[in-house]
Amino acid sequence: MASQSISLATYLKLLRGNANFRRLWIAQIISETGDWFYTIALYAMLLEFTGKAELLGLAFLLQVMPQALTSPVAGVINDRLHRRPVMIFSDVARAVIVSCMLLVRSPQMIWLVFPLLVLETVMFGLFEPARNAVIPNIVEADEIMVANTLSSTTWSFNFFVGSAVGGAVAAFLGRDTVFALNGLSFLASAFFISRMQFAEPHTESLPPLRWGDLVDFSPVLEGVRYVRRQSRLAVAVFVKAGLGVTGASWIVFPIMGKYIFPVTGHGIDPQRGAILGMSLLMGARGLGALIGPVAAAPWAQQNPHRLRLGIMAGFFLYGAGYIALKLIHNVALAYFVITLSHMGGAVIWVFSTTLLQLMTDDKFRGRVFAAELSFCTITLGLTAYLAGVLIDQGIDVRTVALATGVLTVLAGAVWGWLGVRKSGQPDVSPPEI
Repeated sequence: MASQSISLATYLKLLRGNANFRRLWIAQIISETGDWFYTIALYAMLLEFTGKAELLGLAFLLQVMPQALTSPVAGVINDRLHRRPVMIFSDVARAVIVSCMLLVRSPQMIWLVFPLLVLETVMFGLFEPARNAVIPNIVEADEIMVANTLSSTTWSFNFFVGSAVGGAVAAFLGRDTVFALNGLSFLASAFFISRMQFAEPHTESLPPLRWGDLVDFSPVLEGVRYVRRQSRLAVAVFVKAGLGVTGASWIVFPIMGKYIFPVTGHGIDPQRGAILGMSLLMGARGLGALIGPVAAAPWAQQNPHRLRLGIMAGFFLYGAGYIALKLIHNVALAYFVITLSHMGGAVIWVFSTTLLQLMTDDKFRGRVFAAELSFCTITLGLTAYLAGVLIDQGIDVRTVALATGVLTVLAGAVWGWLGVRKSGQPDVSPPEI
């Protein structure tokens, strides 16, 4: 497939000339910045009220695992209904759900966090496959890599700013302010998405969706058969599952921020220092994720072979950073290594998303991205929860980081064998079944 040269002007051209993508992009900026404010405040609250790393792992597990359980239904919904109203509904529902976090006022109310996280995660699992699936519908064919890179770097910038600034907001203005802002951010996102207008050909000639269709697994099996017919697509669907072995990082960084790299100084008490330490480590992660795809996209463009090589290199860089955290004691060096490591992680995310969009027919795209998200969230959730349990059992957080890095490098080796070395099959979709 032909692709265009990628530069700063390319991104600006897409934003200026494509109103639909611009509105989706603005919605992303608003809601994701609120999310990262919220994540720092939520994890800090759990540590303050319980002091248990295991509960951090449980919280993260509940932020991702329900997506795996609901993805078959989410995929069918996104392939049977118009995806724009699906995204709007998800945003409005999440605004209500996260606002209910304001009810958690004491350690005795901490139980409420967990069902709210499950509900929020189900809505995210409905939203994200829709967002990924509509990208090829709202941009030109040679702009898919540009759109994905811009979306990823925006996510990374939001992560960087939201994590860094969110810690300060939570520390000095309080958690309630953060939870309220996040609720409002979802409503703003829903408003911008409601103004998008674009064709959704996957709904043509389809009957109305009935309640019984949600428990009819024949569309799911149809999607499985579609993927199995393309061995290259089948392997690509599992890339983010390999990336998910770094779910432990969501526990490693808060623990390191509180106990190893807290911010100290005049007027900063231990609680605020821990929140700021967490947010700066998360901010370094976001900075790396911001730089990685921007630096790599001009080289890869939409060349499938280069996308696959970039994914393999990303795994090795990502894993090496976590291995290095075992030995690092200087905070500035830790920030640098985390930044470098997550450059690789973001390249994996963008390049694998682009591969799937290039290889998947529109009528199957919702199910394919729902499945991909499901596999990713399973490994993310399990490794995060396991990390929390191990740390509470006395395993040093640096050792957990080392194990995370080793698993990531192994995932890169598997991808190198299955996704890069065995490259004889075609990259295009076969005829629809």
